Amino acid sequence: MRATTIEPGQKATLGQLKVLTNLLPYLWPEGRADLKTRVLAALVLLVCAKVATVTVPLVLREAVDALTAEDGSNLILVLPLGLLLAYGSVRVAALAFGELRDALFARVAQNAVRRVALATFRHIHALSLRFHLERQTGGLSRAIDRGTKGIEFLLFFTAFSVIPTLIEILLACGILWALFDWRFAVVPFVTIAGFVVFTFKVTEWRIEIRKRMNDADNDANTKSIDSLLNYETVKYFGNEGHEAARYDVALAGYEKASIKSRTSLSLLNVGQSIIIAIGITLLMILAAQGVVAGTMTVGDFVMVNAYLLQLAMPLNFLGTVYREIKQSLIDLETMFKLLKSDAEVTDKPGAPALALKGGEVAFDHVSFGYDPRRPILKDVSFTVKAGDTVAIVGPSGAGKSTISRILFRFYDVLEGSVKIDGQDLRDVTQDSLRAAIGIVPQDTVLFNDTVGYNVAYGRPEASEEEMVRAAKLAQIHDFVEGLPDGYATTVGERGLKLSGGEKQRVAIARTILKGPQILLFDEATSALDTKTEREIQASLKEVSRDRTTLVIAHRLSTVVEADEILVLEQGRIVERGKHETLLAQHGVYAQMWARQQAARSEDESGDKPAETAAE
Repeated sequence: MRATTIEPGQKATLGQLKVLTNLLPYLWPEGRADLKTRVLAALVLLVCAKVATVTVPLVLREAVDALTAEDGSNLILVLPLGLLLAYGSVRVAALAFGELRDALFARVAQNAVRRVALATFRHIHALSLRFHLERQTGGLSRAIDRGTKGIEFLLFFTAFSVIPTLIEILLACGILWALFDWRFAVVPFVTIAGFVVFTFKVTEWRIEIRKRMNDADNDANTKSIDSLLNYETVKYFGNEGHEAARYDVALAGYEKASIKSRTSLSLLNVGQSIIIAIGITLLMILAAQGVVAGTMTVGDFVMVNAYLLQLAMPLNFLGTVYREIKQSLIDLETMFKLLKSDAEVTDKPGAPALALKGGEVAFDHVSFGYDPRRPILKDVSFTVKAGDTVAIVGPSGAGKSTISRILFRFYDVLEGSVKIDGQDLRDVTQDSLRAAIGIVPQDTVLFNDTVGYNVAYGRPEASEEEMVRAAKLAQIHDFVEGLPDGYATTVGERGLKLSGGEKQRVAIARTILKGPQILLFDEATSALDTKTEREIQASLKEVSRDRTTLVIAHRLSTVVEADEILVLEQGRIVERGKHETLLAQHGVYAQMWARQQAARSEDESGDKPAETAAE
């Protein structure tokens, strides 16, 4: 998934501004009177800071006029001193009110960032498996990262910088008009309007540049993450140079767009400076004429200059952050769109929890395809009685692993139904369903944490004794104890530091620790050697006793004791029965058994074909 950027010519109006309305509940959270109080206090301090800010030039004018007085009064030293002290106090007050406002609002802003990020994180986990199989992890993480940063940026720069700056400009223009005449209000107003129009027009032109830069950034980030996640594959084929070249192409695209972005930014800044300089010059000429004509004092001249400088600083700031504000709106919109993405599989309103009575699993005329145009399962029906073990075998691509995904309700079936103890999976909550099932997948992925954490993941609240017992049943305890750091040993990214067999035994241990009523073994021993496989098969047999067990297997020797074996071919069940019954039929199962037994005999005798030995 890519982080969204503005398309050329797109206006950041209703589409992005609506994002702010989505943000309001997080700024005024229900049940949080403390945060609401902070918001109100921050607004009061905002008003105080702006009042103090526009007062500064007025006090400065009085001080200058007092210093230039020619009446020789004894107050000539005392009065300016008091005014100068007042000037300094007002400046400090304006700064203090602003800083105190930011300090009070920081908790509100960070709470909003945290809640939005958490809501997005939870929602992403609630999205379908299809979404996660099709996503680009790097782009998705960037979208969330940019969105959360955009919240903080918008809150502080829009709420407490941009809007107050506009208010300050209007106040200053009003004061200048009231003290002098309309020209002193029109000149700064026209200057500001020209500044804003120029900034908007040039920024719209720069949007395409920013879009290309973000696309290149996402592309480079996705390529680097993908390459690092597949570190071993890169090494196997010696393709470090190839990966570096792909990454460099993406970086070159980002470099080119970034240079152009910086050049266009310089053009924007120069244009903004020219507009401000023209406005300042015109206003200072008007003030100078007033002083010469005797209608204005030197203090008035200084005050006008102070107002212009005071307005020019936030104007320059406004021009600089406009692009970031607009991009933050877009990034935030992207995250909220992600937050509003519909989950493919959802619980029905008021759906009850699964009521387990024994764990009987029934597939009733199930048909399914990831794409409706290409069916995977075709009219599949079978029942696994409570406490029984049913095995599903067949060639690759027959649809065996699809059955496990449907059982976990990662997908809903297109036709038919799947039931546990007579309850349709679509009628119960997903949480209760998945709590009732434990799986040992074919491809085990571990968290980049300790061995202990990964074993305990099956039931995080379990005691250490329970975790160790599960590890012993999975035949991994002795191995872990032999490590320098024991259960505190880190397994690396995706479990890279462990072998395939070790990772699978960790997966078996955490499923044992979960203690579900229904067990699903999806090629659970495929990465183990024959000796370890036999040891773990004995453990799995003990663990699955009195539990409903569904075994998806390639090695037929691991399922000979199953209560029923289903032979799946091209999405259909072509044979079913016990091991001996299927052998007697001399069908698909018997042929698979004969091939595997012959291969096993060759392995044990060491008489392998030349090409196999070479591998």
